[in-house]
Amino acid sequence: MQPPSPEAQPLILEGVGLTLPSAAGPVEILRGVDMSVAQGERVSVIGPSGSGKSSLIALAAGLERPTSGAVRLFGQDLARLNEDGRARLRRGRVSLVFQAFHLLPNMTAEENVAAPLEIAGVVGATDHAREWLDRVGLKARGHHYPHQLSGGEQQRVALARALAARPSLLFADEPTGNLDGANAALVADMMFDLIAQTGAALVMVTHDPVLAARADRQVRMGEGRVVA
Repeated sequence: MQPPSPEAQPLILEGVGLTLPSAAGPVEILRGVDMSVAQGERVSVIGPSGSGKSSLIALAAGLERPTSGAVRLFGQDLARLNEDGRARLRRGRVSLVFQAFHLLPNMTAEENVAAPLEIAGVVGATDHAREWLDRVGLKARGHHYPHQLSGGEQQRVALARALAARPSLLFADEPTGNLDGANAALVADMMFDLIAQTGAALVMVTHDPVLAARADRQVRMGEGRVVA
């Protein structure tokens, strides 16, 4: 079987390295990372704290620039794009969910979900937001502000916001890290169910071995490298 072309793969990392300055001198965060993600594939990134997992997400999503190597997002080398170009490439194709919910505090749940759709020029953004809040079980909470929602509810709003644009690739950095066991399980179930429905690929950083095992493949990081 022929391997898929770069354009068919949402994400390819080739020899990616990241070195950051510090008071004690340069610090290598990532070292020669090779990794690829196929369309619809669900990949979990695991490893101890400080192994470079969140930095890997930031580079893969084009939020940081690598010191060496290449990051190809939907076949495009991110090093060839400026910040605006990277933002345009992500728009409508890439979404992110973080451990911290990052909801806008002065907007209702419905407005938080609708805002990125409105920015992208989606017709009927409010209707789409209501539909996605219904899909995460929060239809009756659409007019509540983040401070009026529990942590689990806030993360479900964040998940609805991320998936409402029907991205081809979802990055999730410790999506259940701030939740108790029951809410973590609920959010995880919803995330995997909705990803299956939309056909999006998933790259998920997690410390939870049970959650990691739900992915199609696990990538283990250690000291800035892929070790397994």
